[in-house]
Formats: sequence, structure tokens, C-alpha cells
Amino acid sequence: MELVPGNSLITATPQEGRELAIAMARKTIGAIQPDADVRHLLRPGYAMSADSLTAAGHVVAVEFATIAAANNYWRDNA
Repeated sequence: MELVPGNSLITATPQEGRELAIAMARKTIGAIQPDADVRHLLRPGYAMSADSLTAAGHVVAVEFATIAAANNYWRDNA
């Protein structure tokens, strides 16, 4: 299972970094719960929960912070 798409955190832009962060967060959920049917059954429970959605947003933010640091916050590419 490829948890880091392309095996690199390096992206050309912050937009690409954000997209990578979302992809990594989704892959993390897939790794934690590999059964797609179970994920589908659970989705209604968290889709309507502000706390669950906030927690998911936090996971993406942490992934994005890691990617931003790996890219020297894109200062080298500006």
C-alpha cells in the first residue's frame, strides 16, 4: 500500500501540497480501515458530526504542515 503518493513529499506549489495532504489523509483512513464496505457503513455517522469533520480537517492540516516543512514552505520556489 502506497501511503505517500509518488513516495515524495516534494511538490511544486502549496496547492499541490494541499492536494497531497488530502490524498495522504484519505490513504491513512484506508490503511486504518481497509474494508471499503465498513468505511461506507461508517460514513453517515461521521458525515453529520461536526466533531468528526473537525478531526478530519485536523488530520489534513497536520499532513499539510509536514509537507510544507519538507518543501521549505515553498520559499525556494518563489
